[in-house]
Amino acid sequence: MIRKITLLSFTIGASLLFIFQLISLQLFNSEYSELSLNNAVEERPVFPNRGLIYDRNGILLVKNQPAYDLMVIPENQEPFDTLELTSVLNISKQDLITQLKKAERFSNKLPSIIIRQVSKETRAFFQEKMWKYPGFYFQKKTVRDYTISIAPNVLGYTSEVNQGELRGKTDYILGEMIGRQGIEKNYETILKGEKGAVFFQKDRFNRIIGPYKEGVFDIALKPAEDLTLTIDGLLQEYGESLLQNKRGSIVAIEPNTGEVLALVSAPSFNPNLLIGRERSKNFNTLRNDTLAMPLFDRALQAEYSPGSPFKTLNALIGLQENVITPKTIFRCNKGHSYSKNAFMKCHCKVGSKNDLLRGIYNSCNTYFAKTYLGIIKSAPSPAEGVDIWKNHLEKFGLGDYLGYDLPIGKKGFIPGSSYYDSWYKKGSWGGTTIISNAIGQGEVLTTPIQMANFTATIANRGYFIKPHFKKSFTPTEKDSLYAKNYTLIDTKHFETVIEGMHQVVEKGTAKIARIKGIEVCGKTGTVENFIRLNGEKTQLTDHSIFIAFAPKEDPKIAITVFVENGYWGGRWAAPIASLMIEKYLTGNVKRKWLENRMLEGSLLEEYAKPTSGIPFTINE
Repeated sequence: MIRKITLLSFTIGASLLFIFQLISLQLFNSEYSELSLNNAVEERPVFPNRGLIYDRNGILLVKNQPAYDLMVIPENQEPFDTLELTSVLNISKQDLITQLKKAERFSNKLPSIIIRQVSKETRAFFQEKMWKYPGFYFQKKTVRDYTISIAPNVLGYTSEVNQGELRGKTDYILGEMIGRQGIEKNYETILKGEKGAVFFQKDRFNRIIGPYKEGVFDIALKPAEDLTLTIDGLLQEYGESLLQNKRGSIVAIEPNTGEVLALVSAPSFNPNLLIGRERSKNFNTLRNDTLAMPLFDRALQAEYSPGSPFKTLNALIGLQENVITPKTIFRCNKGHSYSKNAFMKCHCKVGSKNDLLRGIYNSCNTYFAKTYLGIIKSAPSPAEGVDIWKNHLEKFGLGDYLGYDLPIGKKGFIPGSSYYDSWYKKGSWGGTTIISNAIGQGEVLTTPIQMANFTATIANRGYFIKPHFKKSFTPTEKDSLYAKNYTLIDTKHFETVIEGMHQVVEKGTAKIARIKGIEVCGKTGTVENFIRLNGEKTQLTDHSIFIAFAPKEDPKIAITVFVENGYWGGRWAAPIASLMIEKYLTGNVKRKWLENRMLEGSLLEEYAKPTSGIPFTINE
């Protein structure tokens, strides 16, 4: 009896031990199940199509086209006709051999990419011959297709994620596409979607024999979201045509929303150059062009002296600080003498008497030199005066990033007392030392988008909404990200400056910008352009600038045009800006004579000069 009980207890105990071990291995220990899956099951990713990108009017800017990576599982290979394969796929035999050896080193059982982004036409032709190439198969993905070859600086581009990036991006795999620059990068999480997976059963020879478990474990992909931009595709395309054979930028903003209507940087390039198997070669060609610099976004990254358009801001600060009134008159004798041997030239006639309106539309240097000196002297010390001035300018969005939704840009520069104390002995400098700031030619640096933004601020009579490129936001996002940013200037002061800008176009330096039936307000600028050449300060051809908004009441567009080495503001920048305004507000352009002049005009001979190969102003 005891022997039976002992034997039964041993049997039950051993059985329980085996059951416990089986439960532990199968339910709590994944090591063997993962090993089994690696040997018997192959996981293949399924990539979602990237989200489509539309302009503000629903025009499709970016879509997708299929591309295929040729994959190989080395263990499943058999001898094949290398000559046929290299001929069909347009690669060298040596490149093919190199890729096959890399695949073997990576894993004999797992798939590796042999050729990336094979076209759908090549894949269709080769598909009929796949039976002759065991171990090879095509993995589908999508690449971008730019339906209108515009705005590469805005849209950015995509390329395959690399080994270095995989260390910090656990949700990507080698060969997957990722956004680079522009909208593609900034809104990667929206445009990417989430990839899925399908599982295949393999036999003992590592060959696929069908879906694993009837596909029950397959993972469905999550489709990407489409994106609508604030950009007006037709306006952007028109702006790019106007800047053909020129270097510079155009930035247009809808003042009451902060929506960017156009962001043109010239020279530009066809965004389709950065897709397909030639992408790396084309990118290197663009990057190595150190003269035209097509990859350099002049609208966001170039820092220029703002020139005479900056006078509008000094006028507003002068009004707010009670340094001048709209009726304040300054006499001009072809310029302003501000120290014993220092004279600031002006185009006014000898004995000219200018009030603020005349000062603006005649662009009188004397008027704004005296206004600026008054701002500096209105405080107990020049240092305090400069800091008051700087504080006003920062409220217009100058001297810092605007926070727009593109990943690149520059801050510009607004000097304060600490800057001048570092350059000069503290207490030894005053308003006359830094008087070039009065006419936008001193140490002040601005980017074109900052200039368009302060133009929009004037158009709004004292506030701006952060410039942005994504059209639709949730109410919470809109309230938190795109609130009104107010200046320190009283609303009443803007009306005088706006009328002065209107007179600039009606009877001042920008009469060429007049548009029948539309009240345009603007300000020309001719910016001196200096570089250091062989250790000497050398002056190059001046830049051409124009800022404007229209209509005068209830403005719909604010714009800045900057043409490098463009001689003076009315020669290139003002006509281009007025054509952009007319195109946007009316849908067509009636002044064909002016349009043809701008479309056919070229500054290539100017840029061919030995001293013109500089992409933006460098100040001392």
